[in-house]
Amino acid sequence: MNYAKDAIINELDFKAVRSSGSGGQNVNKVSSKVELHFNVLGSEVLDELLKERLKQKWQNRLTKEGELILQCDTSRSQHKNKEIVIKRFFKLLDEALLKPKKRKPTKPTKAAIKKRLKSKSIQAEKKSFRKKPDI
Repeated sequence: MNYAKDAIINELDFKAVRSSGSGGQNVNKVSSKVELHFNVLGSEVLDELLKERLKQKWQNRLTKEGELILQCDTSRSQHKNKEIVIKRFFKLLDEALLKPKKRKPTKPTKAAIKKRLKSKSIQAEKKSFRKKPDI
């Protein structure tokens, strides 16, 4: 892709929050849930074209201020959750910046055309039997 991962990591903001779920009494004491905040519109690493593409692809994920927020609380460890959320962020980023392949228009094969016409004639024959007979 057209971005530097190290530079983007410097633009990420992390918050540690108390997590729900497994951990027993540890949950009440330790902030193991990690929130990743990335301001797409305020990024200095991404150029305007990439920002616009991300804004379009992530329109349902972004806040009104143009910020992406991801959370992870799968692990009891804050460091592990941070690693997971960073991997998830870069996976999302790669998917969003991937250009879709152009579709090449193709013709149906002769066998496919023959099959379609045969099924149409069978259907027409079925329907003709439903009519009242000519007397």
